[in-house]
Amino acid sequence: MGKSKVYFLQALASFILVLFTMPLGHALMIIMEKTMTPEAVHYAGFTMGFVGLVMVIVGVFVKGDTRQTLWGLIGGLLFWTGWVEFLFQYYAHRFGVQPEIENGVVVTKPEYLILPASFGFWMMMMTMYIFSTRNGCNFITWIQKRIFRERKNQIVVQPMTRHTSIVTFMEVNMILWASYLLLMFCYDKNFLGDHHPVTYLVGVGCFIGALFIFQKQLYIASWGANIRMSVATVVVFWVPIEILGRINFFKEFWTHPQEYTFPLLCILAGFLFLLGFMWLKGSKKKRS
Repeated sequence: MGKSKVYFLQALASFILVLFTMPLGHALMIIMEKTMTPEAVHYAGFTMGFVGLVMVIVGVFVKGDTRQTLWGLIGGLLFWTGWVEFLFQYYAHRFGVQPEIENGVVVTKPEYLILPASFGFWMMMMTMYIFSTRNGCNFITWIQKRIFRERKNQIVVQPMTRHTSIVTFMEVNMILWASYLLLMFCYDKNFLGDHHPVTYLVGVGCFIGALFIFQKQLYIASWGANIRMSVATVVVFWVPIEILGRINFFKEFWTHPQEYTFPLLCILAGFLFLLGFMWLKGSKKKRS
């Protein structure tokens, strides 16, 4: 990371690449639910998660930081969609969990209503990261400095074995998991509610936070590191988008893929172009 030169192309392209995965992922789930039988959806979802896991493992053996990052990113997204979201959906439907309905409209699907029950597992993972790893996550490093203070180097002595694909995979899943837990807490009327002022403040805070993270991206020359930073930027940036969509500030067109086929195809084309561009960039760097 250089403080004197700004790498705007790397930062912007990486941000857009990861940003495009958000509407595409939502649209894919909707298309599967509307065009496939429930049984086929569950089988396809489980297969998707397995493919994602295989991609992440393959990425461990791939040469090049950028390519390993891309394997971890795509594999992590498929893993989350297939083995987290679709599995929650399967068990929610199997045991008859009812959606949250307001004015005759489903505002929260059953799988997301039971997802907050995984908070303990998320905290278990965070405890391991905070107390047992020296890593490059600015948020975790900040917590370690505040908790351990001058004893930080004694408590977290060394990092785990580093495989870029695995690092990206865990980053994708942990940040997505955290954002879902945050949003479900905000939407829950037993705590706040989607129109609560604190919920709006969370959205504003995440938007501002995303700007600060993107500012850090501007000084990262490496494509791989920029993509990994973009995961945090995009997921934090997506929180206010979810909140605005929840209160019907705008129409989330990616949740209506059959009505908005053209814009989603444009997003898909842009995503594939950027993916190929970065893959080639990684290849050139490797040869050089």
